[in-house]
Amino acid sequence: MLRVLEHPLGDHIITHLRDKTTKPATFRTLAYQLTLMLAIDATRDLSTEPKEVETPLEPATGRVLTHQPIVVVAILRAGVSMVQPFLDVFPDVSVGYVGLERDHVTAVARAYYCKLPPLVGRHVFVVDPMLATGGSATQAIDAVKQHGGAAPRLVCIIAAPEGVAEVSSHHPDVSIHVGVVDRALNSRKYILPGLGDFGDRLYGT
Repeated sequence: MLRVLEHPLGDHIITHLRDKTTKPATFRTLAYQLTLMLAIDATRDLSTEPKEVETPLEPATGRVLTHQPIVVVAILRAGVSMVQPFLDVFPDVSVGYVGLERDHVTAVARAYYCKLPPLVGRHVFVVDPMLATGGSATQAIDAVKQHGGAAPRLVCIIAAPEGVAEVSSHHPDVSIHVGVVDRALNSRKYILPGLGDFGDRLYGT
């Protein structure tokens, strides 16, 4: 399932992320803001339970999240930028990392690191800003499932149709949450219109 964030503020943020004149410090702030919106959207169906509290005036019945911890799995390196919004909002979050480096000639990702917390019985979110060919995301989801993660969700800022199709073909049970789906990949497997290399833009490299 593909879910595209449709919100005026999201459109505003993405436009400024695309702008090549946006400085790294502003870029990081915008990436945080958009990831926060995506995190909220991707968790809209988390289960809750009733809870009695005392307001300053009278008792009230509200709802709180049930105890099912969240795991955020970041695809290195740019995926690290999407972790903090989850940590800031949700009460019980563990973080895992999958290191995948894309060969700029073949566009095939090479795995060099994998460190994951317990995944069984937890909500798992795989985060990576750019879903281009879908190769890295597919490999990361493979690793998550091999470690016991069931039906993880993929959260990305920008996606290409080719990447969405690749992940969906290998993992039809995975829901994909994105800020926007762009036009296509170019001959070098970069997203068009895209925003360039997310990690370089993020860290000023």
